[in-house]
Amino acid sequence: MSMGRLTRLAQPGHFMRWSGAILPWVAGLALVLVALGQYMTWFVAPPDYQQGETVRIMFIHVPAAWMAVFFYGAMAVSALGTLIWRHPLADVAQRAAAPIGAAFTLICLVTGSLWGKPMWGTYWVWDARLTSMLVLFLIYCGLLALWRTIEDPNRAARAVAILTLVGAVNLPIIKFSVNWWSTLHQPASILRMGGPTIHPTMLHPLLVMIAAASVLGIALHLQAMRTEILRRRVRTLTILEAERLDAALLSPQAA
Repeated sequence: MSMGRLTRLAQPGHFMRWSGAILPWVAGLALVLVALGQYMTWFVAPPDYQQGETVRIMFIHVPAAWMAVFFYGAMAVSALGTLIWRHPLADVAQRAAAPIGAAFTLICLVTGSLWGKPMWGTYWVWDARLTSMLVLFLIYCGLLALWRTIEDPNRAARAVAILTLVGAVNLPIIKFSVNWWSTLHQPASILRMGGPTIHPTMLHPLLVMIAAASVLGIALHLQAMRTEILRRRVRTLTILEAERLDAALLSPQAA
């Protein structure tokens, strides 16, 4: 596909048409994968010989962690689109991704705490991986607050884009924190040199759950972008109508 065709598809009008056509299929695929992943989680994956049934928390915790980082990475790319190319869809994509990424980060933190209590004896420790994930959640909350604080949409988009790029420094810290510091959190067990260390009976259900979370996240993001575009159109029409009424009041003959 040529760059020109990609650019046209990224225009808000084109985006609304093709996203409306594929969204039901993406949502349907997400539901199928979630159902398959839940079946494999509860009826295919065996209990761990040390962690017992609590290992099943991993099938929600790990996909949530992956999506938390993925959405922030997508926001960083969108921030470049806002600052460099000033693309009208870049800020829409970034704003739509923020609450979804924050929700996945919160799920990651909560499920990690629920797993930590029986395994580590505590819900929380100031571990490098846990702390960097908490920082990610706070950055998400800060970005959402910043959007609400600045009334001018263009100024808000630029300010949020800059802060997003600054916050992206946290992503490699999250990934490599278990390698750089002595940490209570276990090291990487899927994306690592030498291949995954998880037994296939648990790895396969986990990969299905990661795929399910990814497709579900894409469906939610598409829907959130469509909602944000419609919200901006309503705002623009409201402003134009208010300006027309003001002009009519100032110049009754023009009404």
